[in-house]
This record gives sequence, C-alpha cells and structure tokens, in this order.
Amino acid sequence: MPSSKSKKSKSRKKTTPVVASLNNQQLFMAIVGISLLMWILYRSLFNFSVLFDETIGKAMFMGLPIWMYLSIVQDKRIIKSGVFNLTKKGLLKGLFYSGIFGFTAIIFAYLQGKSEVVKVNLFLSDKFWWEFFLSMLTAFWESIFFFGFVQSVLGFEFKNLDLFQRVLFTAMIFLLFHIPNSILRFSGVAIGQQIWLMMMFALGQALVFEVEKNIYTLILIHSFWGMVLLIHF
Repeated sequence: MPSSKSKKSKSRKKTTPVVASLNNQQLFMAIVGISLLMWILYRSLFNFSVLFDETIGKAMFMGLPIWMYLSIVQDKRIIKSGVFNLTKKGLLKGLFYSGIFGFTAIIFAYLQGKSEVVKVNLFLSDKFWWEFFLSMLTAFWESIFFFGFVQSVLGFEFKNLDLFQRVLFTAMIFLLFHIPNSILRFSGVAIGQQIWLMMMFALGQALVFEVEKNIYTLILIHSFWGMVLLIHF
C-alpha cells in the first residue's frame, strides 16, 4: 500500500503549472508576442485619450507583462538598471545625451529652414508642461519595457546573440509595437519616414542602454526626444 508521502508527490506532479514546462526563452517570446498582439488590437479597435493610453493602456500591455515574467522567473537582474541609487547618475547622463540631441536637432531644423532662433517662454506655458508630462509617461513605460525588460532578457537568456544582434532585435521589437500607430496616423511617404525615424531612435536607445545600463538615462532621453520633435518639427 503506497505511503501518504508518495500520494502527495503524485498530486503535486498533477498540479504542476504549464508555465513550468516552458524555459525562460520560450516564456519571454510568448509574453512579448501576446503583448504585441494585444497592443495592436487595442490601438486598432479603441480610440481613448492620450492620457489613458499612456497610463492605463501601457500599464496593461507593457507593465503587466514585465510583472508576469518576473513573478514566474524570479530573476532580479532585470530590475537592476532601475534601482533607486542609479537615479541621480542616470538623470545627469540623460541630460547630457538629451542636450547633445537637442542642440543637433535645433541646428538641423534651422539649416533646413524649418525653425528660427527666437526667444520663446516655453516654460511658462501650461501646454508645454502638459506635453512634457505625457512625454515622461511614454518614456517611462516604453523604456522599462523595450530596454529594461526586452533588451535585458535578450542579454541574460539568449547568450548566442552578440551586441549587434541584441541591439538590432530590441530595435525591431520596438518598431513592431509602433508601426500600427504610424499607419493609423500617417499615410504614404510619411509612414516610411516615421518608421525610419523610430528605427534610428530605437537603435540609439539600445546602444545607450548597453553602455549605461541605467533606465533613468533612457527615460530622460526619450522624453526630451519627444519634446524636441514636437517643438521644432
């Protein structure tokens, strides 16, 4: 007659979750794939306010997947780039990179005749601060998902990928999430221009993350990038 211990062990085997049969690579690809599909459906079927998209929407389709992966894998290396003691260094580096990009973009716009140097009190405008707030929300969710999560897992779990492949794959995943919105908002040649711009941005962010390993740097760069494009282009 089997002992009670053997019965308990059998019952535990029967109730083992399906997720346990997946390795970390398969789990990662499944979560990212489902997130992409749900995000595309969300953007295609619903038309909520920008504030809703950048808070509730991205919390559901970018924040929740990270929590699911972490709760299953229990790999704290993924959140290493966002620990609190990196905040000051990350923000200072973010200002440095953003300043270079900002000045370059302004000069480029001026040479193209799309902008002129005039004194404008942008910081006194409520609209400016509202747009900056939305830009920070966008930067927060997208930085932690595409770079803090996707790029980190590619580095930890896909050991066969070299630096170039890791950066390229991260940028491609970033692009896949943004193409639907470009198609909905633009038409013709403008779609291609938007895709090219986003690809260059994603590659740049991925390279910065490889160097800095600091999510706060990317958040600030992303938010300033959005504001520079909004003001000067």
